[in-house]
Amino acid sequence: METATPSLQVALDKARAAYVRRNARSREMSIAAAGVLPGGNTRTVLYHSPFPLYFERGDGSALWDVDGHRYTNLLGEYTAGLFGHTHPVIREAILEALGRGINLSGHTAGERRLAERIHLRFPSMELMRFTNSGTEANLMAIQAARLATGRARVMVFSGGYHGGLLAFAGGGGPINAPFPYVVGRFNDVAALRDLVRAHAGELACVLVEPMIGSGGCIPADPEFLFAIREETSKCGAVCIFDEVMTSRLSMGGAQQLHGIVPDMTTLGKYIGGGMSFGAFGGARRLMERFDPGRPDAVAHAGTFNNNVLTLAAGTAALERILTEDAVDGLNRRGDRLREALNALFSQERVPMQVTGVGSLMNIHACEGAIRCPEEAAAGDDRVKELFFLDMLEAGFYMARRGFVALTLAVTDRDIDEFLCAAAGFVAGRRALLARG
Repeated sequence: METATPSLQVALDKARAAYVRRNARSREMSIAAAGVLPGGNTRTVLYHSPFPLYFERGDGSALWDVDGHRYTNLLGEYTAGLFGHTHPVIREAILEALGRGINLSGHTAGERRLAERIHLRFPSMELMRFTNSGTEANLMAIQAARLATGRARVMVFSGGYHGGLLAFAGGGGPINAPFPYVVGRFNDVAALRDLVRAHAGELACVLVEPMIGSGGCIPADPEFLFAIREETSKCGAVCIFDEVMTSRLSMGGAQQLHGIVPDMTTLGKYIGGGMSFGAFGGARRLMERFDPGRPDAVAHAGTFNNNVLTLAAGTAALERILTEDAVDGLNRRGDRLREALNALFSQERVPMQVTGVGSLMNIHACEGAIRCPEEAAAGDDRVKELFFLDMLEAGFYMARRGFVALTLAVTDRDIDEFLCAAAGFVAGRRALLARG
């Protein structure tokens, strides 16, 4: 794709200027916040140039920003907001928990109850421990694998993201946890087998997202995941599925979809009902060392691992909201949206496409098959920004990078309206985008 046309940059500059004019209050608040937060920010993913939106309230699938604009939320708190902003079941559960008191300084029945609900969905998690985020869950899973195997090295994949201290875009971030890593290429079976075999004697685990999330919603080929399972079994390394995002793709996550049983699984995001949550777990043989009653027990701390609000919200969500019909319906709506967008882009001959599975997807500004993050990175980022800004103006909120995570509150009508807005974008910008 040729990307040097000055008219595209002119259109983007105009869209940015319109964004600044429409969002004066967000701009003021961003500037004020920069006095006490670096760049006015305490969560990098929410930042985008020239400044991010500030929100005032949400209801169902709707958001209102401080400048009075209403948006349909298609971002879903990066998969954590699966239940929408004001689900009455979750609200009732939290209020009931508040009524019994917070920070109770000991165990409650809520720990077992939530763990049992998770185990029903993920039977491979024979035993589990709770954390406060997916980042913590992945760090603990890695350490559990290192402890169990007596080995040090950790295999991950370029473009993978397993939390703020385990980010591998471009091969690895500067503040990553200092494990000795082997970084493989996603969806390359032959390279995977060679790397595992080359490091077999020192490899503690292979940590993989069954679908690359922040790197562009790129599904793993089934053959790739089966190869990981096979090679780790052969060399005695621990196979860890990071299902922090993909657990929502079926009642039993990606491992159920593919029929693969990992040694360990990590979870997070929506499973806490919208509250801070993470979990790691797996085979009993790997998790028993966290039993505090054992003489050789390994300690795992976390003041809020069993906080009553998360336990109440998560249990209510899994018991009363997230039924099989709800999960299947959500992912069918996502498939419909992705397929319709791809049909639109193909029919109108614009170099855009959507990857993903079910309710998770990412819009890319490039052509050709995308099977790894390096291929997704070849697109024109200006097109994605222009689409993002035009969708904001049309009343739809998504990630600047093109990421969409549908919530249960998003309706078929919302999807139809978004498709109409996308068609308007293509019609209005086609001269800037069209293939020859």
